[in-house]
Amino acid sequence: MNRRRLGGLIAKEGRQILRDPSSIAIAFVLPVLLLFLFGYGVSLDAEDVRIALAVEDPTPEAESFAAGFVGSPYFDPVRVVHRTLAEDMMRRGDVRAVVVVRQDFDRTVARGGEAAVQVLVDGTDANTARLVTGYAEGVWRRWLEARARDAGRPLTRAVAAEQRIWFNPEVRSRNFLVPGLVAIVMTLTGALLTSLLVAREYDRGTIETLMATPVTVPEILIGKLAPTFVLGMASMALTVGMAVTLFDVPLRGSFPVLTGVAALFLMAALGMGMAISAAAKDQFVAGQVAIVITFLPAFLLSGFIFNIDAMPTAVQALTHLVAARYFIAVVQTLFLVGTEWAVILPNAAALAVMAAVFLGLARLLLKKRLD
Repeated sequence: MNRRRLGGLIAKEGRQILRDPSSIAIAFVLPVLLLFLFGYGVSLDAEDVRIALAVEDPTPEAESFAAGFVGSPYFDPVRVVHRTLAEDMMRRGDVRAVVVVRQDFDRTVARGGEAAVQVLVDGTDANTARLVTGYAEGVWRRWLEARARDAGRPLTRAVAAEQRIWFNPEVRSRNFLVPGLVAIVMTLTGALLTSLLVAREYDRGTIETLMATPVTVPEILIGKLAPTFVLGMASMALTVGMAVTLFDVPLRGSFPVLTGVAALFLMAALGMGMAISAAAKDQFVAGQVAIVITFLPAFLLSGFIFNIDAMPTAVQALTHLVAARYFIAVVQTLFLVGTEWAVILPNAAALAVMAAVFLGLARLLLKKRLD
C-alpha cells in the first residue's frame, strides 16, 4: 500500500464531499432536522388528552371527583350532561375517552359502598389507550386518598404499591427517542452516503480512469471510506451535543466509550454501504437499496421506537442482523444508565464482528476490473 497514492485518493474523496451539497446536508442538516422533529414534534407521552366528562348528577362529591380530571395536566376535559352525548363525541373522534359519573355516585359513597365510575377509551391507538387508562386510575386513587385524609382516617388498601422509576424518572419519551437518533443519523451518513461512492464513478464515467491508475483495491476502499468516516463521526458529535445541550437529555456514561462504540457501528455501516455501491454500480439503485436494507431496518427493527420483545419470534430473530439494534442498546444505556459494561461489551463485540463481515464483503465485491 503506497502512502502517497492513498493520501491523494483520500484528498480527492474529501474534496468531492465538500463540493457535493447533498453530502453536507445528509451529514449535518438532516440530523438537525431529525432532532428537532423527534425532540419537539414526536412524543410517546400522552398530555392534554381530550376527553368527555359526563357528570349525570353534579353533586358535591361528584364534582370533587370530576375536578381531578379538570386539574390534571394529562386531560383536556369537555363537560357534557349525558353519557349518550359523550359516546357520540368519541364515535366522531372528537375525544379519546369518556368518563361517566353516574347519578347514584353521592348516595353510594355516603353508604360506604364502592361507587362505580365508567371509563370508555378509544382503543384505535393502543399506546394512548393504555396511558389514558392508567391516568384515569391515578385520578381515582388520588381522589380516594384526599377524601380519606379529609375524613381523618387512613385509606385501607389490601396492597400498597410504591413505585420507583429508574434511569428516566421524568418518564420523558424525549430521553428515549433522542439517543436512538444517534444510530439513525449515523446510518444515514454511513450507509447512504457510502452506497453512492463507487456507483457515482460508474454514473460519471470516471471508473475507467480510476481503474487505470496504479491504486490497489485496499487503497480504493480506505481512500473512499476515510473521509466519510470522519464525516460520520462529526455528525455523531453534533447529534450528541444537541441532545445534551438543547434537549437536556442526560449523558450519564462515558463519552469516550460512546465514541469508540460509535466508530465500530460506523465501520459496519460503511462496509454495508460500500458493498451495496460495488454491487449496484448505479446511484439510484444503490440509494434505494441502502434505504431498504439499512435505514428502514434501523428505524423499525432496532428498538428505536418499537419494543423488540413485543415482536413475533421470527422478526426478533431477524433483528439480530440489524447493526443498529446493538448500537441503540449501547447508546440508550450510556445516556440514561451509565457505563454498564454488561450491556456495552457484548453489543460492541457484535458490532465489531459485523464491521469485519461487511468490510470483508465490500473488499470481495470491489474489484479493479470492468465486468
